[in-house]
Amino acid sequence: MSFDNAYEALIDAHDDSRWAFGTGFDDPLAGVDTSVPSGVDGADLAAYCLMLGDDALVLSHRLQQWCTFAPELEDEVAIANIGLDLLGQARLLLARAGKADGSGRGEDHYAFFRDEHQFRNVRLAELEGGDFGRLIAVLLVLSTWRLALFQRLTASRDPVLAAIADKGVKELTYHRDYAAQWAVRLGDGTPFSHERMQEAFTENWPFVDELFAPHETESRLADAGVAVDPAAVREEFDGVLEQVLQASTLQLPEVPAKAGVAGGTGRHGRHTEAMGYLLAELQSVARAHPEATW
Repeated sequence: MSFDNAYEALIDAHDDSRWAFGTGFDDPLAGVDTSVPSGVDGADLAAYCLMLGDDALVLSHRLQQWCTFAPELEDEVAIANIGLDLLGQARLLLARAGKADGSGRGEDHYAFFRDEHQFRNVRLAELEGGDFGRLIAVLLVLSTWRLALFQRLTASRDPVLAAIADKGVKELTYHRDYAAQWAVRLGDGTPFSHERMQEAFTENWPFVDELFAPHETESRLADAGVAVDPAAVREEFDGVLEQVLQASTLQLPEVPAKAGVAGGTGRHGRHTEAMGYLLAELQSVARAHPEATW
């Protein structure tokens, strides 16, 4: 089957609507036109794809750590599927990065053979520890933010990004709704569950402002019609969170933003202590057998 452009190739090439988020080991962009749009810097496009891809990869890893620890069997399946959705998004975005910068590097290189300072994910995605309420708080914040970004990215001048976003919107809508339902269930539940949910939001809220601080690369690509300025989705994000917190009988946390370390935040490769431990686990097998095919 032939297609006129990269967008159609990604959207319509597979009967399975979830194909992009599976776990097959074929090239996720095989047969897709990955030419960089005219007037767009390939290095900038690659850097942007790494930002979005790293967000998904790191959060996916955190979610898989919950397997066998969820409160109900149904949630075991839901959390695993959300993790796989994000892993699929990461595969496509990391593969796109290797095509955009002309290096030809694949998704495995970016996932397994970069050092901590080379990752560009927001810090909220990498934080460890906490109970189920904290998982729900983080998932609600990140999926609400990411969904707002992807909805706008469907109009990107880069057809590959637009197609990835179009696929991702469907999945992220479910991620957000799943987290919102649990936030209401726990926040408006027992006094104990209410207290734990409030603590979870308060604990993680200092990292929220980072989500809306545009990196210089994002700003350049937003001006070129390729990326989305994260500051542009703050109003939508606040509106959704306000509705969920109100239904949950929870309060919007009033805590100061977490300052970045010297040199910037996660988008600049500056991470929390948790990131090093996460990568040690994620990359250990691949680094022990660097010539293997994964």
